[in-house]
Amino acid sequence: MTEQNKDFRVSVSTEIGRLRKLLIHSPDSGLGKVVPSKAQDWLFEDIVHLDTIRKEEYDYYLKLLMYFLDPEKIKGKLAEIDASESDRSFFKPNSDGFHRSTEVIEIQNLLSDILEDASIKKKLTAAVCAIEGCTYKLQLEMIQTDARELATIFISGSMANDLMIFAPIPNLIFTRDVGITINNYILLNKPAKKARSRETLLMRYIFFNHPLFAAYANNILEIPDVAQHFLRPGEEEDHRTTLEGGDVMMVSPQHVLIGCSERTSAYGANEAIKLLFDNNVVSKVTIVKIPNKRDFMHIDTVFTQVKRNVWTILSSISKNQQTNPNEPINFLVPPDNQNLTEIIQFSKGLEKPKTFNSIEDLLDDISRNELGSTEKTQFIYSGNGAFPYDAREQWTDSCNLLAIKEGVVLGYDRNDKTVEAFRTRGFNIVKVKDLIDDLENERMSTENITDTLILMPSAELSRARGGFHCMSLPILRDEL
Repeated sequence: MTEQNKDFRVSVSTEIGRLRKLLIHSPDSGLGKVVPSKAQDWLFEDIVHLDTIRKEEYDYYLKLLMYFLDPEKIKGKLAEIDASESDRSFFKPNSDGFHRSTEVIEIQNLLSDILEDASIKKKLTAAVCAIEGCTYKLQLEMIQTDARELATIFISGSMANDLMIFAPIPNLIFTRDVGITINNYILLNKPAKKARSRETLLMRYIFFNHPLFAAYANNILEIPDVAQHFLRPGEEEDHRTTLEGGDVMMVSPQHVLIGCSERTSAYGANEAIKLLFDNNVVSKVTIVKIPNKRDFMHIDTVFTQVKRNVWTILSSISKNQQTNPNEPINFLVPPDNQNLTEIIQFSKGLEKPKTFNSIEDLLDDISRNELGSTEKTQFIYSGNGAFPYDAREQWTDSCNLLAIKEGVVLGYDRNDKTVEAFRTRGFNIVKVKDLIDDLENERMSTENITDTLILMPSAELSRARGGFHCMSLPILRDEL
């Protein structure tokens, strides 16, 4: 084991502690091969322009992560990196000029690493070919392929000559959905849609076979299907065990939130609770049931944490109407958007669960009683709480923010009303291009940045239906 592996730690006990390590996947050529007829099957709302996503949007995300997590890789080298924009080698996994950061960790490179092992290469190729229905001859051809190229094939679905042999997995950029770090455990999830089956397989092989995670082999948890589910009638719809990372939040050292949503079933949540309690990972799990709608998808599309006492949230599902009898019903909002949240909190060793009247009540309880906030809990509403801007901006991930440290969050620049809501709450608003320029020229330090919303370009990324909370799998954060 290398020195790097000996120093490698997995630990996340908060949503807002200073981010130190995370897994990401940079947009690959598969995103540029999503066709209109299959876009929704592959969980995209639209086709996207790959070069724009890469050069004008995601590359800024990667640069910013580097300045905060691994500045030696980028500081003082930005002009050189930008000058090589034509080949983008710094940003392209498996290229000779790739950054290979040990803090901002690229999944494709981890996959390439494990494929260097002939035994793993053979097993994984057989597994991929089985779920994709490949011919045996094609399987043998792939086994003979170089590890780097094979990793590209598994992710993009295309051979080196650009021939597509199976579907791409464009959702791999949303790394949180295939795994989540809970304290020093990693929970491998069970995506709801067939389009993400190959992602799940690849991530299992990475977590169980890459040397980085060798010390945590016993801390990797897999969610099983319900016992004898295959004997139950209607299992395809009614008894599926699904859970995705966007529905899991580590809000305090002993407390996990799990959403029941379009993508996470009650069976999946129940199996996750049993796993977490049986392995003494946490002592408290709160189930947050939200409307089963594509609009919402996961709980992190309707709320995320900004500071100990500050959360961003979609107002139309945040409040329990029954506890606010004087608040008029907005008849422009479809009725199934309102009052359909259900919140049940389970504590290990206690038979009777606790309930909350609203998401706001739950988050206020976390801020005050678990995170020790002495300030009033504040909620920053999508679209500044005004219809139709709240719904429009939630759709483009106004609530799906990534905290890079407490009070410093990344969000899309297109959500104007939400940005204004942050400004009125005293947050600095800065464009990522300006911030990177200030960091490179030492007009600003990452240590001194506080209470800031960093605006990221989003014309194409937002079409993929996920924000920066989705595009991150934190594996190490500082404790609060």
